[in-house]
Amino acid sequence: MTDKNSTEDSGLQETFLSHLFELRDRVIKSALAIIVVFVCLVYWAPDIFHLFAQPLLESLPAGGKMIVTDVTGSFFVPMKVTMLVAFLIALPVVIYQLWAFIAPGLYLHERKLILPLVVSSYSLFIFGMAFAYFLVFPTVFNFMASYNAPLGAEMSTDIDKYLGFAMNTFLAFGITFEVPVVVVVLVRMGMVPLAKLREIRPYVIVGAFVISAVVTPPDVLSQLLLAVPMTLLYELGLFIARFYVPKPSEDEAKAEGSAA
Repeated sequence: MTDKNSTEDSGLQETFLSHLFELRDRVIKSALAIIVVFVCLVYWAPDIFHLFAQPLLESLPAGGKMIVTDVTGSFFVPMKVTMLVAFLIALPVVIYQLWAFIAPGLYLHERKLILPLVVSSYSLFIFGMAFAYFLVFPTVFNFMASYNAPLGAEMSTDIDKYLGFAMNTFLAFGITFEVPVVVVVLVRMGMVPLAKLREIRPYVIVGAFVISAVVTPPDVLSQLLLAVPMTLLYELGLFIARFYVPKPSEDEAKAEGSAA
């Protein structure tokens, strides 16, 4: 009996270690993909940062400029921006490594769902960042510049603080654009019925405005630019989820038929 238990324990330990080693290899491959892309882009780091800061630069009034308050800021901030771009470019490889790691433990119908979810999640996240860059940034910066003008103060922004603001905004809008995917997953996995998600629609709208008030600058326009898309994307998720409502099993269908 003891030998049997020890054999099972050693088997479990070997299985755990094999999964751990595989996870390590997947993480290394993902990191290498990001590093390779970063190395290819690092020569153009100043140009990438200039493109990254373009919405603010175009909104600055005459005499306004970006400044560096940290001794190493002029080097590390462009490097951070370039690393962000490298991560976004290599993200499909990272997602593939994650998918290859978890795929063996999924059912067939779950595997079929993963690919469209991964593609849609990546695309929607990029669309969210693009929405923030091309629409939200110019609107917010022009709004802030108009408030600064009556003060007669020179508008100068530290590049590191701009990076922090932009990263938070990108993350907020990228996650916001994932709402349809979340809704579809909740319905497809049977976690929440579609009817319930429709029922809580008013609470979702209120929550969208609360979230936008927390993560955006303190002006109504910026809050609307986040809350309105979040609400519309929730409605889009409800519409798409209609096609992913799980069908009842044979036993449930028989039970419903007998009850009728």
